[in-house]
Amino acid sequence: VQLQASGGGLVQAGGSLRLSCAASGRTVSSYAMGWFRQAPGKEREFVAAIHRSGNTYSADSVQCRFTISRDNAKNTVYLQMYSLKPEDTAVYYCAVRYSDGAVQHPRYFGSWGQGTQVTVSS
Repeated sequence: VQLQASGGGLVQAGGSLRLSCAASGRTVSSYAMGWFRQAPGKEREFVAAIHRSGNTYSADSVQCRFTISRDNAKNTVYLQMYSLKPEDTAVYYCAVRYSDGAVQHPRYFGSWGQGTQVTVSS
């Protein structure tokens, strides 16, 4: 599976962005998918995940602001981000969960896309 993340950019605090993660090479509808982010000098951290059933999970820091969704017909996963804050600035990555385990842990994910930069100015 190859993942292509897009939709990042520069936005002012309080603004919105929608990230897309398009999968190719294989359908991902039977997998859980996740979004992670990594800021300079920090470890990669969990943002949100969506199970193949449609159940979603979000980090406490983004709950009520970010929404993950998927369109299986398009083999694409989205991350809608509202009320962005400067601390949301990071490179955002999408990935496929290939192993059972906590969705918050990057070790259970693979096929990492190249990432898309999100920069939130104050």
